[in-house]
Amino acid sequence: QVQLVESGGGLVQPGGSLRLSCAASRSIFSFNRMGWYRQAPGKERELVARIHSGGSTYYADSGKGRFTIFRDNAKNTVYLQMNSLKPEDTAVYYCNANSMPENLEVWGQGTVVTVSS
Repeated sequence: QVQLVESGGGLVQPGGSLRLSCAASRSIFSFNRMGWYRQAPGKERELVARIHSGGSTYYADSGKGRFTIFRDNAKNTVYLQMNSLKPEDTAVYYCNANSMPENLEVWGQGTVVTVSS
C-alpha cells in the first residue's frame, strides 16, 4: 500500500518560513503528479502547488511568488518551501499523489501550519 508521510508543520510568525516534506513509500517518478493541498477551518480543501513527473510546476494564486514546490528523487520526497507566511496560510496541509495508469490517488495524513504572532 502506497503511503505519504508529511512533516514540517508548526507555529510560525507572520513573515516567517516553513518547509514541508512529503515522503513517499515508493519512487515519486511512479506518480504522474504530486501536490500540496490545504484546508483551513470551515473551508474546502484547495490546491496549493503541484509538480508533474516531467518537472513542470503549477501554483495557485495564493502561493505564487511565496511558495516553491520541489523534489528530491533520491529521497522519494516532495517539499513545499513557504516564505513570507501570512495568517491566512493557516491550515492543515496535505500531500497528494496521483497515478493515472493505476487509477490511484493517495493522500497523506496532513500537517498543521499555524501562522500567528
